[in-house]
Amino acid sequence: MTAFNNVYKDKRVLVTGHTGFKGSWLTLWLRKLGAHVTGLSLDPDTKPSHWDLLQLKDVVDCRVDLRDAVAVHQIMQKHQPEIIFHLAAQPLVRRSYNYPVDTFSTNVMGLINLLQSVRDCSSVRVLINATTDKVYAEQQCEQGYSETYPLGGHDPYSSSKACAELVTECWQKSFFSSDSVVRLATVRAGNVIGGGDWAEDRLVPDLVRASIAGEALMVRQPHAVRPWQHVLEPLSGYLRLGQLLWQDASFKGAWNFGPGRAGEASVQQLSKSLAMHWENIKIEHDSRLHPHEASILRLNADAAHKQLGWYPVWGIDETLERTARWYKKFYENQSILSQQDLDAYIKAAKTLKMAWAE
Repeated sequence: MTAFNNVYKDKRVLVTGHTGFKGSWLTLWLRKLGAHVTGLSLDPDTKPSHWDLLQLKDVVDCRVDLRDAVAVHQIMQKHQPEIIFHLAAQPLVRRSYNYPVDTFSTNVMGLINLLQSVRDCSSVRVLINATTDKVYAEQQCEQGYSETYPLGGHDPYSSSKACAELVTECWQKSFFSSDSVVRLATVRAGNVIGGGDWAEDRLVPDLVRASIAGEALMVRQPHAVRPWQHVLEPLSGYLRLGQLLWQDASFKGAWNFGPGRAGEASVQQLSKSLAMHWENIKIEHDSRLHPHEASILRLNADAAHKQLGWYPVWGIDETLERTARWYKKFYENQSILSQQDLDAYIKAAKTLKMAWAE
């Protein structure tokens, strides 16, 4: 692999949240790039789980709660990572309403424990903290939220991630200033889909489960619009940013990674599109009262396009087709298509002459 200018080859990389949906895909890609990966995470939150199915035996698998500051510090000292991708989180909006204290303690104090450990670990050069496109204060924004828009967060999850943005900026200014070798960045991605996600209260896994059960899925806001993208899309952005940060400290700060208008769809539209590739998908409107969720979320990734040379590779149709194929393969014979999807994504990126793929 020559992708990302071979920055990751033989690097010691820590992925927090490696047993989760996005973290497991990132770990798979880093191993393909030749990185020596250590994972720090709780046990997988679902059964089955993408992490367990990948069977990545050559990854150092540490099951640690980020809220355990001593354990986090010990892992950092033992494995001496050079690059960190921080994905561990309580990532679900609905769950955050039920467990607000756990959400804030994980998403804020867990991050602080990690950053404090970085201060004592001289090997670290790059840390990328994955937050969310939901960190922005809700407002009408036709062109989409850009990185300069004010932070906010109506629900505990969104608010905790906005806090994580402020914490990252605080530690960069206070402890990793211009004379420090540590470079921090935050990444804000749209809704990700793809094979291997079984989390509750996510549209595609819920649609798959309902279809298998022969039921219609009750949806809270069928007309809510979101930016949908394959999980590999933001991960290519994270890896591209990590490459450039390793080479140049000027790429510190916050970055959006979204699909643009071509990837925007309402819950109802996405369900209908997925039904073209997966039989028996039906939705019904759940008209009961529910906690607040934004009706439209639009993300502006112009900065990533212009300054990182990052662009989406797969459109929404390709994403949904591959996602449906992944789940069908799994439910047919318990095998997975993750490596094949990753190879196909990289090949498509090379064909499109993406800057990171050359």
